[in-house]
Amino acid sequence: MPEKFSPHETADFLDTEEDIRLYLEACQEDGDPKLIAMALGNIAKARNMTQLAEEAGLTRAGLYKALSPDGNPSFATVSRVAHALGLRISLQPLSQNSTSQPGT
Repeated sequence: MPEKFSPHETADFLDTEEDIRLYLEACQEDGDPKLIAMALGNIAKARNMTQLAEEAGLTRAGLYKALSPDGNPSFATVSRVAHALGLRISLQPLSQNSTSQPGT
């Protein structure tokens, strides 16, 4: 008899700040911008989507759409959502040995 699986909601498993941090780190390692946007959407669902949309200056529907798997949020939207979630976007060199200068 084939196994049956129920769909799950990722947001249901993001109970603590540590859960959220580890989830974001794992999504960031993949390097896919759509995955990061989707992760922000899951975190927003785990918290309060309506309040977050208000804090980010977006409508609730607009926030859902932007952070959906089919969404394509601008960097400004991602930045505002991250800020509303109490997160900071940080850029770091891919490796410690990366010492190349722009234009070289």
